[in-house]
Amino acid sequence: MADKGELGWRLTAGAAAFAGGFVAKKVITMAWKKSTGKEPPTNPESPDVALAEAIGWAVMMGVGMEVARLLATRAVAHQWAKGTGAPPSHFKVEG
Repeated sequence: MADKGELGWRLTAGAAAFAGGFVAKKVITMAWKKSTGKEPPTNPESPDVALAEAIGWAVMMGVGMEVARLLATRAVAHQWAKGTGAPPSHFKVEG
């Protein structure tokens, strides 16, 4: 079973990733509307959505969400290290 520090890290990182994903979806949707002038596809799998539009939306969402998750987790890891004096236990420093 994970110790309290590990559990605290998992909960904190999970909450940050969730919040980052929520904000990222809003920002990506807004950027899509601004760049294309229309709403993003609600169901990109539908044959009624043009293939180029479906792929564009999938790429934009996939990359955007992963970048948001990465940035949120890194920010939380930095704050975790400042607060505890050590990085989360599963982070390895390579060099």
